Amino acid sequence: MKFESQPSYSLGQRTPASREVAAGENGGNVTLVSQSALGAINRGRVLQALYDNGPKSRADLARLAGVNRTTITGIVQPMIEDQLLVEGDASPSDVKGGKPARPLYFNPDAPMLGAVLLLPGTIQTCLVALTGEIKAVAKAEFDTHGDTEAFIAVMTETLTATLSQAQQAPFGIGVASAGMIDSDNGTILTVNLAPVLTGLPLVAILQERFSLPVVIDHHPRALLVGDRWFGPGRGQQNFAAVYTGEVLGGAFFIDGKVYRGLAGSGGELGHSVVQIDGALCNCGKHGCWETVAALPWLRKEAARLSFPHPKSVTCARLVKEADEGSKAAEELLDRYTRNVAFGIVNLQQTLSLNSYVLHGDVAGGGLKAAELIRQHVEQLVVKRPGQEISITVNGIGEGHTALRGAAGLVLSSHLKLVI
Repeated sequence: MKFESQPSYSLGQRTPASREVAAGENGGNVTLVSQSALGAINRGRVLQALYDNGPKSRADLARLAGVNRTTITGIVQPMIEDQLLVEGDASPSDVKGGKPARPLYFNPDAPMLGAVLLLPGTIQTCLVALTGEIKAVAKAEFDTHGDTEAFIAVMTETLTATLSQAQQAPFGIGVASAGMIDSDNGTILTVNLAPVLTGLPLVAILQERFSLPVVIDHHPRALLVGDRWFGPGRGQQNFAAVYTGEVLGGAFFIDGKVYRGLAGSGGELGHSVVQIDGALCNCGKHGCWETVAALPWLRKEAARLSFPHPKSVTCARLVKEADEGSKAAEELLDRYTRNVAFGIVNLQQTLSLNSYVLHGDVAGGGLKAAELIRQHVEQLVVKRPGQEISITVNGIGEGHTALRGAAGLVLSSHLKLVI
């Protein structure tokens, strides 16, 4: 954790950091962070350090940052006064003659964060505390091919049911949405499985109705943020989240930051090609990773192989039946996990992230599915000497991880957490 040289900031400042642009050589531009924004950046780094390391005293934070305690006090004291952070009971100092240490952590009574998980046909909303606790969950269904105004009415009603339980106005609302998302402009561009959402300027709609800051991002990126703060990605600088279900998606955490690409277009992993002239995908192209590593492929193969009740086949079911001695389930599980591994191999060869967190259906297969995927990756990838590749499963329920990640979008955008 490193701090910029200017520690002062305004807690109420939740708009994107102001920037100054200077002309560079050869007509290029250099983007500089203004002096007024440096304190906000430092605040974000303190908060991120607390998420990564748990409660820490001012002296602990100073040691982590390589600065003196006075600098840390200048950053954390306003956050204590604004009730964002609280200090715990004093404990004896590790340093002889030092002041008793009082660990700092997030105030459980601070304003909460509104979170929305929007998937084809379903809406889930909740409040998330800064500590990650989830409250006031509400759920609803909507017609994926229905009327836009009817969807907005359902969304408003569901979110109102959640926000009405907040004791004070939340910091904002974060939305994790399926489909292709323009995160810069707050618009859902396309959702093949829910056309009613296509072209919807959801951020503007929710801001108008609730008068709160609203941010939106791709569902797998919200899973990634949830992993970063509360799951296997905590403390890591490089990893990817991979989601399989009716569709396939993913997201990247590179050099300590979420990679979004232009207007949030990065991470459409399901539509990376793994088979030239392969099966037709929902996107209209052929051979996408999604066509061989998501539930529709798995269930189609299960039907072709005469599995009983093929429409209910999942990775978890295959693992269970394979453990019970089913050769057919074992072979299909091996093919399914190999197909998932193919896409991860391409990611590894391109980005060398070395760590991959599984979500969705394939995560339901638990450690056995993860180990099969790891073995296939090891067989297919070109490795450097000493390189280790980790394939893990997030043990938290997918919905909770995505909701926490959606809440994290609010923190990163409006409280200056650098992720």
